[in-house]
Amino acid sequence: MARVRVERTEDGFVARNDRGAEVAMGSGDEQGTFTPVELLLAALGGCNIVTVEPLTAQRGHRMVRLAMTVQAEKIEASRLGPITISYDVELPEGDEKAAEVLRAVAHRVEERYCTVSRALREKTEVGLELP
Repeated sequence: MARVRVERTEDGFVARNDRGAEVAMGSGDEQGTFTPVELLLAALGGCNIVTVEPLTAQRGHRMVRLAMTVQAEKIEASRLGPITISYDVELPEGDEKAAEVLRAVAHRVEERYCTVSRALREKTEVGLELP
């Protein structure tokens, strides 16, 4: 089970996992914080990249640089438009198949193996428990 606790603090809001990691959140006006939408985009990018990297490396094609930008525009006050994942990659010199392997793995990961992508695409149900 994945679990995160989100709470208001003296300085804004923070999300913490059971391993002690935390991320500061805010409305977008505060320095050093992520907005909830930015965290959603980070989760999507993180899910993809932490799955793509070992799979390409296992196939013998470790990228020199592997990064991505994930972006979306709000099309309504509380609704995002399409999300775009743009890879920024430096291929290993002399590796003729690296780009082909990266494309195949990245598509497969986004379509089948990234839990965050699937949750967004398949409209995962959200329950609300109140006191």
